[in-house]
Amino acid sequence: MAFYAWRGRNARGEAVQGQLDAMTENGVADQLMAMGVSPIDIRVVREEAKTTQAGWFERLNRKPVVLEDILVFSRQMYTLNKAGVPILQAFVGLEASNTKPAMVDLLKDVRASLDQGRELSAALARHLDVFGAFYISMIRVGEMTGRLTEVFLRLNQHLEFERDVRERIKQALRYPMFVLIAMAIAVVILNIFVIPVFAKVFAGFHAELPLITRGLLGFSAWMLAWWPLLIGGTIGAVLLARAYIRTVQGRYNWDARKLKLPIVGDIVLKATLARFARSFALSSQSGVPLVQALTVVAQTVDNAFIGGRIEQMRDGIERGESISRCAAATGVFTPVVLQMIRVGEETGELDNLLFEIADMYERETDYHIKGLSAAIEPILLAVIGVLVLLLALGVFLPLWDLGAAAQGRGGG
Repeated sequence: MAFYAWRGRNARGEAVQGQLDAMTENGVADQLMAMGVSPIDIRVVREEAKTTQAGWFERLNRKPVVLEDILVFSRQMYTLNKAGVPILQAFVGLEASNTKPAMVDLLKDVRASLDQGRELSAALARHLDVFGAFYISMIRVGEMTGRLTEVFLRLNQHLEFERDVRERIKQALRYPMFVLIAMAIAVVILNIFVIPVFAKVFAGFHAELPLITRGLLGFSAWMLAWWPLLIGGTIGAVLLARAYIRTVQGRYNWDARKLKLPIVGDIVLKATLARFARSFALSSQSGVPLVQALTVVAQTVDNAFIGGRIEQMRDGIERGESISRCAAATGVFTPVVLQMIRVGEETGELDNLLFEIADMYERETDYHIKGLSAAIEPILLAVIGVLVLLLALGVFLPLWDLGAAAQGRGGG
């Protein structure tokens, strides 16, 4: 991409000038015309290059484009399209007003692709890792049907729903993870700093210690002796687990096991199915063919196991089977949901009923999250109580025995 200096006149006939980057001079001219400027002179200029170190430092500290950025982009594009602003001019304005470097670079690249004559969906497809197949598929449908403004509105609403679902899942997992980490830290501190102090005291008793005390002292001594191996093994296990989850089979197995976790698994399942139902309804309502919609939606649910079941649905529909029968074969939907799908298929109201299913799953997810603390707290309190009891018995039983022995000698 080259940088061009330009001179021209605006709608009031005033002389204006500036610089723009584009693939060709025609691209610069198109941008100027979109801004209401009649170009007089366009010439290539050289921009002073940044040092390699500065570029490396900038890349290291650059924040990537996240879901929230795409949500804001969709809302802005809906507003600009509704106001009748041309696509190219809209990107010029968004690029000028954005302050996030990664997003500015993305908008520049998309605008450059538009300069070359590509469609918006093709330009966005160059950033598939950012927008995703579902988003790009919806934009393509909007271009073909002339309903791009409506598609941007629906995508904005859909991304807001996606954000809320992800926050619900994080909220469901945050509390138990925090408590488990706190308990692990407490156990480490007790075994490294507290129990060794009592071990020195008990060593002066020269008497047989209770079984619980010997167990505590033995575990503490093992941690003190093997802590490098323990830390290295823990880090190695975490790295191996993450590497395994990055594989196709590993991700599938982990996502399947997540759904079977006590208490939390049901929340993850319902949140994922809510995401599927809303994505499928939005695709179908926008005119995306069923097979193509299921192919794209399978990649958006963020769960490889559920994605595999959706692809199973797609294969069944390709064979000519009904949607309700294919959904029942997956084994992940409740009988009530299957009945709603069957009714929607028979009445031609499948889109609306899928939105209802998404709302139902969303309400159930909220209900389970609100009851999560009430369900987990008794279990955590019981575990903490057992740990405190073991520690108290292990520390105080020898002291009680020593006191009883001293009283016996005094009485004798």
